[in-house]
Amino acid sequence: MKASHAWISALLPGLDVSPRDLAERYTRAGLEVEGVAEYGAGTADIVVAEVRKVEPHPTRPKLRLVTVDRGGAAQRIVCGAPNVPDPGGLVALAPLGATLPALGDPEGGSPSHAGALTLTAREIGGIVSEGMLCSEVELGLIGSIKKDADPGILILEPGSAKPGAPLRKATPAVHDWILDLNLMPNRPDCLGHVGLAREAAALFGRAFDVPGPGAPPRVASGTAITKHAGVTIEDGERCPLYGASMVIDLAIGPSPGWVRYRLESLGIRAISNVVDVTNLILLEFGHPIHAFDLDLIRGGQIIVRRARAGEVLATLDGVERRLEPDDLVIADAEGPVALAGVMGGAGSEIRASTRRVLLECAYFTPRGVRRSSRRHGLHTEASHRFERGIDPSALPDVLAQAASLLTALGSGSAIPGAILAGPGVPARPPIRLRGSRMSALLGVEVPLAEATGILARLGCEVTGQVGDAVEVVPPAHRPDLNLEADLIDEVVRVRGLETVPAVLPAIRPQPPRATGLLEARVRRAAIEVGLHEAITYAFVSPKEIAALGLPPASIALLNPLGEDRSVMRTTLLPGVLEALRRARRHGVPDVRLFTVGTRILAGGAEAGLPDEVPALAAVLAGSRRVALAPPAPIDVYDAKGIAVEIVERVTRRSAQVSHQPEGERAPYLHPRGAGRVSVEGVDVGGFGPLHPDVLEALDLGGPAFIVELDLRALERVGIRTPQFRGIPSLPAATRDIALVVRDDVSAGAVGDAIREAAGELCESVELFDLFRGGNVPEGHRSLAFHVVYRDPLATTAPEDARTLTDEEVDRRHQAVVQAVGKSFGATLRG
Repeated sequence: MKASHAWISALLPGLDVSPRDLAERYTRAGLEVEGVAEYGAGTADIVVAEVRKVEPHPTRPKLRLVTVDRGGAAQRIVCGAPNVPDPGGLVALAPLGATLPALGDPEGGSPSHAGALTLTAREIGGIVSEGMLCSEVELGLIGSIKKDADPGILILEPGSAKPGAPLRKATPAVHDWILDLNLMPNRPDCLGHVGLAREAAALFGRAFDVPGPGAPPRVASGTAITKHAGVTIEDGERCPLYGASMVIDLAIGPSPGWVRYRLESLGIRAISNVVDVTNLILLEFGHPIHAFDLDLIRGGQIIVRRARAGEVLATLDGVERRLEPDDLVIADAEGPVALAGVMGGAGSEIRASTRRVLLECAYFTPRGVRRSSRRHGLHTEASHRFERGIDPSALPDVLAQAASLLTALGSGSAIPGAILAGPGVPARPPIRLRGSRMSALLGVEVPLAEATGILARLGCEVTGQVGDAVEVVPPAHRPDLNLEADLIDEVVRVRGLETVPAVLPAIRPQPPRATGLLEARVRRAAIEVGLHEAITYAFVSPKEIAALGLPPASIALLNPLGEDRSVMRTTLLPGVLEALRRARRHGVPDVRLFTVGTRILAGGAEAGLPDEVPALAAVLAGSRRVALAPPAPIDVYDAKGIAVEIVERVTRRSAQVSHQPEGERAPYLHPRGAGRVSVEGVDVGGFGPLHPDVLEALDLGGPAFIVELDLRALERVGIRTPQFRGIPSLPAATRDIALVVRDDVSAGAVGDAIREAAGELCESVELFDLFRGGNVPEGHRSLAFHVVYRDPLATTAPEDARTLTDEEVDRRHQAVVQAVGKSFGATLRG
């Protein structure tokens, strides 16, 4: 929201605070001010001048020579404006040396200049112009105008100033400082300048009174308002209070300069005096009002009711909207004329021929306005305020101020009286504020008298005190004050957060959670093997769980965002698979994603609480890209390698892989290729290709492979801390061994057996070849391993290490051959 420093200062007389100091104090109190901008900066050097003579230019037919008096000094100006007044008129003069603002390249050809301009004497058609008569556009007071339109020069009211007076003194509205506030939804009271002035009064310790009408409205003689119009409330729940006043004999026309400048400075385009008044009231009180052309209200009756089936309303934006029975409407005797709290109807809008205006000022319940606004895709200045809650007690003040302004600006007369209909808004219950509770929450002693003084300045009513407790009735303009903690928050907010001392809490240091360290290691390992992390929702769709062939989720949300986010996930797969589907739809075929989070399962350790099981899920799809080689499709061995590599990097232990039998295989995995990963006999996860039925049900657009790891199982296995090993000081002895084994014997098991048989002298075992055919029997294969032997002291205690002899290495290597032969029936390949 944009706010005027001048307007706030006018509502709070005696407030001598600079715009930036006010912005800083607002921000410290929770009303964030994102910026402060100067309005009318180009008026600093502008003076008022009186026209003395107007004559044609001798060589330029479209120009005129205007002689002006700027207070004893006559100057001749070359001017092309079509609206130069007759002698005696007052205009805005930029004298030589004045600087005009940078207005950019205007659209539509309106008079302007692309950069800041310092005026110098300029010869035009042989005649020197000694200044410039300025328009509102050139002074930066209004925005660009329509194509081919000439804004004309700024003409002041006759007798409003003396020649030579600074324009800012003659017309103060041409200069202001505008605060750009970022208000939270819980502060609707600050969506108007009255609320901001009340807030400033509380922050700076001043008294504040809600302003009354600027001047008593001109009252028409004759009958009361009830003889001209009536109001009927059919839905008192959605509209507990509806107010109306009436002004007649209006003359529709443009608003005076001070109104237009104030609206322009706050980002609102001036339209006509009636519409401008409704906008001014909105900006002043934060309370939307609406003006109806009473002659277009059929039957002269206002009816507040729910929409009926099939009703259509053409709103002010020119769109015909089909109404729903849940919509609250303002209707006349024949049909809807406005969507309550959101937007008026085109059928009763103010037009040039309007003479009688009915002003509406009502309180609509926030939830109903919010539903209608979202249903019809209409977010307006009115709905923005009604959705957050406006002050129902302000209706009489708002109507009185609106009638006063309208009679002053529209030369009309107010019909005596006003209508206030509806059951009314219930009184708010008191809140008990305890001094002891306030001290406990804030950590600092605040005298109860000081706290009640702050709350009184905010508009609260403080009643009797019992002990260290008082009863506080929050004001109608603060719908966010409902609890004792809310009042305490207000006290410290106004008092200043800097008054709360910074004290280190008395806490006992705790060692970091093992699971937290494990998650960090798993994430790092997944990134190291080439995966990218995806942050996924913990809420998923029941259809996604069913598509994976899993039982229904046990935890459903009571108030979900939608059906696709209605249950807590029992597996992490829906999140990464949704990311895969989105990537493929956006033309990204190669996907390597992982996520780390918790699976939410029923039956936790504590009664009534679900079990949160930490896990990792990854998805692989597309091609494997290798330098200097053509891409090859990803297969199950890529998933296996990633699963094993992550487990071994995290645990610092060897991982074993085995086939998943039918009864233990996850229902979403393909029977061929599904594998388990274990460490020292503990299952820690699985991998494999997704089943074709799952690919089709989730519309994944092609094959995909997944990896799942159970972090609790990894924690049970234990995490070995990496140990530093020095550079070996002695050479190693290497042996290669090619073993013929049955096809059902895994290479990992053979490698582990070699390592165990070689004992402490074995530094590493690496599989480097697999061969079938030739002299290898049917159903067998040849596995070739590279074995490195070295004294282990070569890296830990070099001074005690020794070089291994060939005889010693040969004996160990022969023991390896015997061990694998005994365990697997392996024979050396000839």
